[in-house]
Amino acid sequence: MTMNSRIAPALARALEGKGYETLTEVQTAVLAPEADGADLLVSAQTGSGKTVAFGLAIAPTLLGEEDRFDYAAAPLALVVAPTRELALQVQRELLWLYGEAGARIVSCVGGMDARSERKALERGCHIVVGTPGRLRDHIERKSLDMSSLRAVVLDEADEMLDFGFREDLEFILEGAPENRRTLLFSATVPKSIADIARRYQNNAVRLSTVSEREQHADIEYRALTVSPADRENALINVLRFYEAERALVFCATREGVNRLAARLGNRGFAAVSLSGELSQKERTHALQALRDGRARVCIATDVAARGLDLPGLELVVHSDLPTNSDVLKHRSGRTGRAGRQGVCVMIVPQNQRGRVNRLLRGANIEAEWGEAPSLNDVKERDRERLLNDPSLHQDYDEDALAGARELLALHSPEKIAAAFLHRMQATTPSAEDLMAMPAAGERARPARREPFSGGVWFKLTAGRNQRAEPRWLLPMICRMGDVTRNEVGAIEIADSETLFEISADHAERFAAHVKASGGAEGSIYIHPANAPANKPQDRKREERPKRKFEGKPEGRPDRPFRKPRANDEVSQSRAPRYDPDDGAPREIADAPQSASAAAQRPESGKPPFRKTGKPSDAQTGKDRPRKAYGSKPEYRAEGGAAKRPAAAKPGFRKPAADEARPSGRQTPAKPATASPGGKYKGKPKPHRANYDDGQQSFKRVKRKGPRPGRS
Repeated sequence: MTMNSRIAPALARALEGKGYETLTEVQTAVLAPEADGADLLVSAQTGSGKTVAFGLAIAPTLLGEEDRFDYAAAPLALVVAPTRELALQVQRELLWLYGEAGARIVSCVGGMDARSERKALERGCHIVVGTPGRLRDHIERKSLDMSSLRAVVLDEADEMLDFGFREDLEFILEGAPENRRTLLFSATVPKSIADIARRYQNNAVRLSTVSEREQHADIEYRALTVSPADRENALINVLRFYEAERALVFCATREGVNRLAARLGNRGFAAVSLSGELSQKERTHALQALRDGRARVCIATDVAARGLDLPGLELVVHSDLPTNSDVLKHRSGRTGRAGRQGVCVMIVPQNQRGRVNRLLRGANIEAEWGEAPSLNDVKERDRERLLNDPSLHQDYDEDALAGARELLALHSPEKIAAAFLHRMQATTPSAEDLMAMPAAGERARPARREPFSGGVWFKLTAGRNQRAEPRWLLPMICRMGDVTRNEVGAIEIADSETLFEISADHAERFAAHVKASGGAEGSIYIHPANAPANKPQDRKREERPKRKFEGKPEGRPDRPFRKPRANDEVSQSRAPRYDPDDGAPREIADAPQSASAAAQRPESGKPPFRKTGKPSDAQTGKDRPRKAYGSKPEYRAEGGAAKRPAAAKPGFRKPAADEARPSGRQTPAKPATASPGGKYKGKPKPHRANYDDGQQSFKRVKRKGPRPGRS
């Protein structure tokens, strides 16, 4: 190709090596004489080659008259991108574009190791590509030196403002040298972008390509109407109908991405997910799997809607509708890039047609309306692909033909072809059968059903007092009785119960399913209208047989047998008694019914029994003196004289004043002295005597530490 003379020689060689024959419209616009050395405000459609465009635009500013860069020191250019994926993609594009010039390019994005990035910046580089938050972090930590910057590029500037990066962008632009070049590239130029251009650019040149205002000619737009309950099934049929090598499906939320990725994976699709909740490593692996062909479908949020270039992406599907026309254009622009053809499919619920029409008008896009591919459409497309399979029309070597002849010798051609078809169908996900939709422009009307004749009435134990409403009663009735809403007739809600009608053809089956499910869901029970409103557990209690008691006494047939107690008014003639003479039980036939057990005991020479085995004072007739508070127990015999058992331990009774001290080793008492202060405040200090009672010496000491043998 004939290169523009304003392109740096090193970059021209890189473009030739990449296979460029012509430049795109935006790439040609940035090389115009009026754009040389000036600040630029460029707006162009997605997929128009903006990354190569600003790479060509800043090359004269960075290289000057040189063909290659000198040694790497402080960075000369700074490129800011809104997302991590876009920043890494820009780095890859600039690596091959500036490869012949010997440029060293470093990326600084969130989710990566900041220490490695800091070391790379310390070693020196020529161009830095990063996200706003991570670049500001490096600037504040003094690891990114902006004193030598000659150019600052803001890629997808409108999206960065939408993501809330205005403060970070202003911090970066205010810290850059004043004599730098500032280039703003954006798909659209809203008021916020114009305000930044006015504040941070000097006499910026406005470049707007003609294709920005026209519909993307390389993308075929289709709007497919489906039932709201068939959106995911329609998505499966769309993927099977087109069988694209690479497809990108957009969802509105991360939860939708996770659910859809799980379902497509279970159906046999090679799918990966891409959302903001994934780590940078997981997001990079997902995109790499799609580029390598290990995955064919990528389910993503709008994080993949800007600037992402996936080579060979043939199909973009809007599973959830975009929020506005700009998002629609950015999503759809992932396909049909660099002159390649692509298809954009919008799955439109029947009740969202008006919204989609407004989105299409706002984006200046004309879409072809239709229905989602049905099961028969997918089968017909599979048959066409099978008959036109390129593998059936290519030539094979002699070894392959020899194997084919061996198979024909063993099996018939029909059997071999059937095995081939079975193998292909086993590895291909099956399509879904969708509900029929009305034609475009017609309004869906609910099908009318014939009124019931001779329906069977049932009732459930919930009414207006329990806030019963048909919107949740009807699904519950269908679940419990395994019927559809077409078999349920009138529903009459009373204060405490609800009557509903089931068609006569399904009433018996409904009653059987309700009985099999237990007749209840939560605290609500269903039974025929003429049956008593008893709960299942109440009916079971009534049907339970009465308990039979074996061997209960006569005269009391209605009460179970139990062992009589001492204070019972019933006869004690059958209760065993214990004879105090020998302790053996014996029968006492003629005992008064209201007498106590102590009064019934016969006279005996032995003292009466007490529970503790110790006679009471009333029984012995002796008056026991009351013990002083805090004294030790005394041992008394029948006569009351004090004595100490030989085997008992000595007591701790303090001798009286007129009593002689026990013999043995004694310690003279120290004279009590009064202290002027402290604990006792002038009172005599107490002292403890050490004495020996002739058997064992005792000394009361304060023990320090744990006792021996204890922890």
